Amino acid sequence: MSYPAVVSREEWLAAREELLSHEKELTHLRDAVSARRRELPMVRIDKPYTFDGPEGEVSLLDLFAGHRQLILRHYMFDPSWDEGCVGCSLQVDSLGHPAHLHARDTHLVLVSRAPLDKLESFKKRMEWTVPWYSSFHSDFNVDFGVTRPGGGEGSGFSVFLRGDGDEVFHTYSAFARAGDILINTYNYLDHTPLGRQEEELDYPQQWWRLHDRYES
Repeated sequence: MSYPAVVSREEWLAAREELLSHEKELTHLRDAVSARRRELPMVRIDKPYTFDGPEGEVSLLDLFAGHRQLILRHYMFDPSWDEGCVGCSLQVDSLGHPAHLHARDTHLVLVSRAPLDKLESFKKRMEWTVPWYSSFHSDFNVDFGVTRPGGGEGSGFSVFLRGDGDEVFHTYSAFARAGDILINTYNYLDHTPLGRQEEELDYPQQWWRLHDRYES
């Protein structure tokens, strides 16, 4: 494992200022991409999707919980599995207090294809409070590309906007590494000298564990 060079404080400041220019460039580019994302056209959802939740069967509109916007995390949990996806769990562990999203009229939920009893049991084990719904009895996962028609689960997240009345619009979806930015563990590690420490692994996610499965 290689370590950064040891230099004087003056040399460090010069190097830090040089890096800062790139960080500012990245921030400005991210702002520009976010603005383009907000300008994407949207699609009206006409199909009557239903989900199973603690309160019974609910609609896609119900998932908004009265808010204008909905962020829906497609959490990988196949009906045959006994526990949820490690990577999706890492993202859920990164969630902050929902009041901050609610303050901007935005709600966040998880949706998985596994039946509700499995979701509720795993949620209790992980000590999560985020709302979690099952799409087991609907085509939702297939229609949004996270369950392949021939079998197999994928992950991602989708964004919806509530219109006037009962109208719901799909505005955005992202998959695979697009979710990296939502993993705060990565955001913190990217600011350390050793980084993510994945270079010698067979694949980057090899070190991930459910948070109650790490060895001391």
